[in-house]
Amino acid sequence: MSGTLYVVATPIGNLDDITFRAVRILREADIIACEDTRQTRKLLDHFEISCPLVSYHDHNERERAAQLLAELENGRSVAVVSDAGTPLIADPGYRIVKEARERGIPVSPIPGPSALPAALSASGLPTDAFVFGGFLAAKSGQRRKELEKWKDAAATLVFYETPHRICETLRDIAEILGERTVVIAREITKLHEEFLRGTPLELEAELSKRPAVKGEFVVMIDRRSAPGEFALGIEDAVAELTSRGVAKMDAVKQVARERGLSKHDVYQRLEGRLR
Repeated sequence: MSGTLYVVATPIGNLDDITFRAVRILREADIIACEDTRQTRKLLDHFEISCPLVSYHDHNERERAAQLLAELENGRSVAVVSDAGTPLIADPGYRIVKEARERGIPVSPIPGPSALPAALSASGLPTDAFVFGGFLAAKSGQRRKELEKWKDAAATLVFYETPHRICETLRDIAEILGERTVVIAREITKLHEEFLRGTPLELEAELSKRPAVKGEFVVMIDRRSAPGEFALGIEDAVAELTSRGVAKMDAVKQVARERGLSKHDVYQRLEGRLR
């Protein structure tokens, strides 16, 4: 009889967020597969858990999955954890779960912390429908293509981003998605937990003033406004952007994109040709 593969969520910051069940499963498992054995060892030591650890990450996933599946088929239980949060949510684990299912090996989720729902629940943005895009592309051109793909979604957009790319990403969001409300969260459940809310360029300006930007970010973008829901008219929207240093041509492009208009339509409104 095969063993069970457990997908175990672990704290994203505050160690008190681990569940009683997660602690029990980690104590009972024959093997714990983790991204970084040093990181997971800190967690296990805190809860006085002694269990063999093996590394399981993006660079060894194919080879390690085969080894762990063999252990499972021999009746041993394996717990998969990531460095923080829920495995497979922008973290390794997909290959072993997929192949375990295909082989009829039981897979059991041990739910718990995840940066995605934690950030979204406290964002103040609509949560009735959302799209999670994981980490955006590292290069601006590809990142803009990804944002373009989601710009008409009737849902809050959620992405993960690194500290060294967050400002560039916010500029791309402003260019592709326009002046929507954006909430960014960092250090969730930790001592320096922070939520910032504003337009993409306002948030980019705030972060650019800081001597250093640390911690991975959850970026949440409000859905596109329906016709007639814009807080400002076309003229005022362009004026607001230019008052913040955006070139008039770029301001016209942003307002046109946000409202589904052509640049020609916006220019006509500015010139008083449309009422």
